[in-house]
Amino acid sequence: MYYIILAILIFGFLIIIHELGHFIAAKRLGVQVNEFAVGMGPVLLQRKRGETAYSLRALPVGGFCAMEGEDEELDNPRAFNSVAWWRRLIILAAGSLMNLLAGFLIVLILLAPSAGFLTAEITGFFDGGGLEAQGLEKGDVLYKIDGERVYIYQDVSLLLSRGESYFHELTVLRDGKKVDLGSVNMTPFPYEENGGTTEKVGLNFGAVEEKTAASLLKNSFYNSVDFARMVRMGLQDLLSGKVGVRDMSGMVGIVKVVKDSGEEAEAQGGVAAGVSQALYLGAFIAINLGIMNLLPIPALDGGRILCLFLTMAAEKILRRRIDPKYEGYLHAAGMVLLLGLMAVVTFSDVFKLFGK
Repeated sequence: MYYIILAILIFGFLIIIHELGHFIAAKRLGVQVNEFAVGMGPVLLQRKRGETAYSLRALPVGGFCAMEGEDEELDNPRAFNSVAWWRRLIILAAGSLMNLLAGFLIVLILLAPSAGFLTAEITGFFDGGGLEAQGLEKGDVLYKIDGERVYIYQDVSLLLSRGESYFHELTVLRDGKKVDLGSVNMTPFPYEENGGTTEKVGLNFGAVEEKTAASLLKNSFYNSVDFARMVRMGLQDLLSGKVGVRDMSGMVGIVKVVKDSGEEAEAQGGVAAGVSQALYLGAFIAINLGIMNLLPIPALDGGRILCLFLTMAAEKILRRRIDPKYEGYLHAAGMVLLLGLMAVVTFSDVFKLFGK
C-alpha cells in the first residue's frame, strides 16, 4: 500500500514543483501573481501575503499559479500579457524546466551512493555466439544501435528490443575512434541463469567506470537524457500507430507500475531497493511531465509558447494588438479535449486492472 501512497505523493510533488517554477519566474520577472494553490477544488486554508493568496485546496491533486491577465487584456502593466514577450516565454517554460531539473536531481541522489557505473564496453563473448566473426572485438564500447546513441549500459537491451529483426546497425568506439560495423546479427540464444533458462545476446559486459564527481554528473545527465528519449520514442510509436490509446497509461496505470516495480525490487533487495526503484520511476515521470508540457498543444505550456510566437508574428503583419481572449478560447477548448483524453485513458487503466 505504501508504494501507492508514494506514487501519489510523487505526482503531487511534481505538479507543485511545476507550478512553483511558474510562480518563481513570474515573481522574479515582475508579473502579478494573484494566487498560488496546492491542490484543486474548494479552499481549505488561505493566507494572503502582499498581492498573492497562498491556498491549500481540498483535492490533493494538482495546483495552479494564477497570474493577472493571463487570458485577457488589462491596463495593469504587471499583467502577464502586458510584459515583454521574453518574460512571458521564460515564465511559460519555467514549469517544465523545474520538472526536468527535479528529474535530474532525483537521479543524481539515487546514483550518489554507487561505487561505480557499469558501461557498454564488451568484456567477452559467449561461446557459439558468432559475434566475433562479425567484427566485434573485446574492448569495443557500443556507441550506437540502429542510429540511436547508447548513453548508459541499460540502453543496450532497450535498443535491441526495439528492432524489427535481430539484425542491427552497430557503431562502436574502438581505441577512442568510432567504427561502423554495419548490420550485425544479434540473435539471442538460450542461457542458463539462476536455475532457469533465459535468452541473451552473446556479449559480456563487466567494465565499471569509477565514481568521481564528474562521472556521477555525467551518468546522471545521461540517465535523464535517456528518459527524455524514451518519451520521444513513445510519441513516435503513438503517431506511427505502433501503439494505441489502450497502450497509454494515465495516473492510475502509472501508480500501478510504480507499485509493481517497487514491490518486485523490494522482494529482491529489501525496502530500500523498492523505494529507490519507485523514486527512479518518479524521475522518469518528472522528465516525462516536463517534456509533455512543452508539446505545442493548446492548454499546455508548449501550446501557449507556440501561440506567443504566432501572436507576435500576426501582430507584426496586421499591425494591431490581438485580444488575448481568443487565445484563451483556444486553450479552453484544448483543456476540454485533454480532459476527455485523460478520462478515456483512466477508464482504460481501470479496465486493465480488472483484466478487461
